[in-house]
Amino acid sequence: MSKNYELLQLAGVGLGTARTPTTEGKSAAAKYVASGSSEDLISLDPGVREETLKLVQRLFLTSEEVAPKAVLFAPVDISGGCGWLCSVVARLLAKSVTGSVCLVEGNLRSPSLSDNFGVDCDRGLVDSLELSGSIRGFARLIGPDNLWLLSAGATVQDSTLLLNSDRLRDRLAELREEFDYLVINTPPLSAFADGMVLGRMVDGVVLVLEADSTRREAALRVNEGLRNSRIPVLGAVLNSRTFPIPAALYKRL
Repeated sequence: MSKNYELLQLAGVGLGTARTPTTEGKSAAAKYVASGSSEDLISLDPGVREETLKLVQRLFLTSEEVAPKAVLFAPVDISGGCGWLCSVVARLLAKSVTGSVCLVEGNLRSPSLSDNFGVDCDRGLVDSLELSGSIRGFARLIGPDNLWLLSAGATVQDSTLLLNSDRLRDRLAELREEFDYLVINTPPLSAFADGMVLGRMVDGVVLVLEADSTRREAALRVNEGLRNSRIPVLGAVLNSRTFPIPAALYKRL
């Protein structure tokens, strides 16, 4: 049994379940960030794009009667490529559906989504909590025509206090009304309470594990905390996976 397989098994969401695809990301993420163009989000290594598209289909386009519409992507112990993964998921989801998709920056401690798309972070979630107006007015269309980004906005000193406010609950309810799908980024669950707070307001959480980095104990602890809080764990993504042999040969084994 490989270390990565065992990690997912111990997290309680093994590779055999329907919502636990794996994805490589580190090299493609570095290539993307250097380019600064949202179009490059789909100019990925074919294997990376294929695995991420499977993730989108299994999460949002499932044949189940009630599919999740608002999903939180939460790293276990390090942010790693979670923000980049959210960006790719939102991009591919927007290309797969006719409904509107909003990518939400819930990581107010170290936001990265605006940088991923090469746009300013002048107005966003924090501003929407302090100012009046439609929530859509704080988001921006980033293309295709149905993909929006709600960035972090103004810098905040205590994000946990802000996320625990009634105002956030109201704004998230507005987001659900304004957009058909929400993809939300968050800081590491083992380090901050932000993800647990946001997790109670969405349809479920996808854990993001970093291959050969995330500790089994941390994954178990975080998974147990989510379940004790009755926050649905939809699956896990094994990010930054590497192959000891070329990936094309690996898939034939």
